[in-house]
Amino acid sequence: MLVIPAIDLKDGQCVRLRQGRMQDSTVFSDDPVNMAGIWQAKGARRLHIVDLNGAFAGTPVNAEIVTAIAARYPALPIQIGGGIRSLENIEFYLSAGVKFVIIGTLAVKQPEFVCEACAAFPGQVIVGLDAIDGLVATDGWAAVSEITAVSLVKKFADYGVEAIVYTDIARDGMMKGVNLKATIELAQESPIPIIASGGISKLADIAALRESAVTETGAGIMGVITGRAIYEGMIDLAQAQQLCDEAGA
Repeated sequence: MLVIPAIDLKDGQCVRLRQGRMQDSTVFSDDPVNMAGIWQAKGARRLHIVDLNGAFAGTPVNAEIVTAIAARYPALPIQIGGGIRSLENIEFYLSAGVKFVIIGTLAVKQPEFVCEACAAFPGQVIVGLDAIDGLVATDGWAAVSEITAVSLVKKFADYGVEAIVYTDIARDGMMKGVNLKATIELAQESPIPIIASGGISKLADIAALRESAVTETGAGIMGVITGRAIYEGMIDLAQAQQLCDEAGA
């Protein structure tokens, strides 16, 4: 299971939001490219980047920073989300050296787009599902749909989606612990590997999710994204990854 550090981009800075509210952000660095290098040096095997401005604008806004990170650290796989709503957006990022793209809003509003993207870029498309009370949110978490996360995951089973990033909005950035019940239930229902996100605040959260790590069938939790906890020193990235490695040995 991977422990994946998050870099959330807002106005060119590395920030963390609370419950997805753009007006409630904490700036952790004004040099996201350098921050990516810090996480790579601490043993990150993948980096999760979100273009927060792009998520609200519906088109990439901080793409220049993302491509700079990919160019500076070519050995560090990057997954990027936020404002990716066309095949051209996807091609741009992948051509720049990004490994995976995350489709969020369009996965809910136009699920056929996910199918098209998977066909055009096999093995490089991840779906981001952000939910509150089990219902999927869109448009940078500004709107909540009537679609459940479980039903949407099952719809994508035959599309060739590489993974599902599942974020519990109510827990995100709040340092109150991950929603274990909802995340594990989704992992058990999903035929697609899950990357857990939202509320990771201590090693115990990662250890608990580790119990549902990906099995031989390919189902289960393949990774966990952590943001505020590693920025504020509540979790040591290297120690967390070692915990997961020891479990898989």
